[in-house]
Amino acid sequence: MNNYTNNNTARRYTAHVSIFGTTQIHLRSPYIVAWWSAAFPGCGHLLLSKYLRGFVLFIWEVVVNLQANINLGIVYSFQGEMDKVVEVLDTRWLLAYMPVYLFGIWDSYRTTIDMNKVFVLANREEHRFNSFSLGAVEINYLDKRNPVMAVMWSLFVPGLGQLYIHRLITAFFVISWSVVFFYFSHVLEATTLFILGDIKQATAVLKSQWFLFLPSLYFFSMYDSYMNTVENNKLFEREQRRFLKDNYQNPDFKLLNRSEK
Repeated sequence: MNNYTNNNTARRYTAHVSIFGTTQIHLRSPYIVAWWSAAFPGCGHLLLSKYLRGFVLFIWEVVVNLQANINLGIVYSFQGEMDKVVEVLDTRWLLAYMPVYLFGIWDSYRTTIDMNKVFVLANREEHRFNSFSLGAVEINYLDKRNPVMAVMWSLFVPGLGQLYIHRLITAFFVISWSVVFFYFSHVLEATTLFILGDIKQATAVLKSQWFLFLPSLYFFSMYDSYMNTVENNKLFEREQRRFLKDNYQNPDFKLLNRSEK
């Protein structure tokens, strides 16, 4: 048997399996990644596993959005009350918000294109990587999981889908912010009142400034968990195929091309 040990000396790898999760590069649409950065700054970078940059942009979005009252202005614009939009927006924070917002979109788009090029090279080099990681506090390994289950758990609480597929860093970050958004938006209290039929009171307790963060976080968690489950399944199949070929395929076996048949 070929007991492979990764000495991290290859120039490029397609994946890295650690106790914190499975990180891999694969072909992505730069437009989709840029769209997620537009929906919520930082989410596009989290899709790329660029965690530090994603965390900075995500926290910037929450802090500056609240200071500038952007979500509140969006609510008033939906209601057609443009006078209130002008009244609530704080231009001191708004003018600082826009350059960083545009940078997040541009940088995620540029990074996606670069990472797609790196993946093409890494995929051709076909360097092996460890598919099993055992630590003192956690175990992680490549296996196949159900993408529908990842989406379902994300519907309950954002971040649970990432926890299901062992993306611990993203899961911890998303779940933590979900708790913050649930608490300050009073959405659970409003949901209880809505179920009891007290729609007026449910509307009164709901804090729209915080509530508008939740839809983006929910849909991001669903998309990220589904996409990464599918890609992890593909990675597992490629690694299993390579293992079976290296250890069980007859060295004299030759796959003929159509022209050679």
